[in-house]
Amino acid sequence: MTTHGMELRINPQWEVHPAAVKEMLDRHEDFVLLDVRRQNEWNTARIDGATLIPLHELDDRVEEIAALKNKPMVTLCHHGVRSMNAAAILRRHGFKNVLSMAGGIEAWSVMVDADVPRY
Repeated sequence: MTTHGMELRINPQWEVHPAAVKEMLDRHEDFVLLDVRRQNEWNTARIDGATLIPLHELDDRVEEIAALKNKPMVTLCHHGVRSMNAAAILRRHGFKNVLSMAGGIEAWSVMVDADVPRY
């Protein structure tokens, strides 16, 4: 899918389009938006309602979110690579409904909310 000059190829078994995440937020759906970027990236740009657990801390901190195993979850990072790794880690820990936001916060800034800074 091409939007605003950015092309996203989405694997629906693993990824969700940023516009679909925006729709989920707008509908106040009950899901977890998990940002796996580093603290300095979070300080630069973030999506309201997201929870930050950096990818390098996820394995050690998965118990903090264990109670959310059955809730839909969307992981996000800068471009979509770390969030895909996070989705795989969470699935290994028994999380059933985890998708990575394709294109990360970069795609969010370009396709959904230009007020979110690009870096």
